[in-house]
Amino acid sequence: MTHQDFTGKTAIVTGAASGIGAAIAAELAARGAVVIAADVDADALDQVVREIRDSGGTAHAKLADVADAASMEALTDFAVKTGGGLHLAVNNAGIGGPMEPCGNYPLDGWKKVIDINLNGVFYGMRYQIPAMAAAGGGSIVNVSSILGSVGFRGASAYVAAKHGLLGLTRAAALDHAGEHVRINAVGPAFIATPLLTNNLEQEMLDGLAAQHPVGRIGTSEEVSALVCFLLSDRASFITGSYHLVDGGYTAQ
Repeated sequence: MTHQDFTGKTAIVTGAASGIGAAIAAELAARGAVVIAADVDADALDQVVREIRDSGGTAHAKLADVADAASMEALTDFAVKTGGGLHLAVNNAGIGGPMEPCGNYPLDGWKKVIDINLNGVFYGMRYQIPAMAAAGGGSIVNVSSILGSVGFRGASAYVAAKHGLLGLTRAAALDHAGEHVRINAVGPAFIATPLLTNNLEQEMLDGLAAQHPVGRIGTSEEVSALVCFLLSDRASFITGSYHLVDGGYTAQ
């Protein structure tokens, strides 16, 4: 068995209907995990699960709203019942939110971004951690952003949520290291996901690409490679830390 063989493991991936989440779900399934793919978009989620199954993997779709604690409890219960336990989780679901200066930021936009991008990760871990401890241990990766460590004009809610996610990750990792539950975060730069490419004109996408020293934006598969490493036994001495996949963005 290789260190990144996830055979016998059950994994939750939130925000799995597209982009980074879909890539992670596909890679985990290709490496042998039973994947519980969660999202609010039923049609897109079903498509992701079909593609995984058509490729020989094992996946199950579960509608879940990360901003609702009861929904996240139900997701974990479903994973345990379906897969016989919970061993891996990727808290990836997130939204961009409005782009406005902090002084005019819409209050409903602030609440929605914090509810999904920060509270949603807490609700996920609140139920994932006890389930993993009961299974003898596990690994969680929370998807932050480069904006977990630097600012960005017009994105106060997103930046605050992603910074907060890092503190939450570190505190939770310390709380549960003794239960063999490792918890880390990753910080992607701008990635070619539908969230980005469907909402920005090509000129703006080209401008974003130029901000990365490597001269392009990243791919979902490049993020998935890092996430799956951190989930694997090859990262057995890594917990409570934050790992960038940013094409040099934050080194400037």
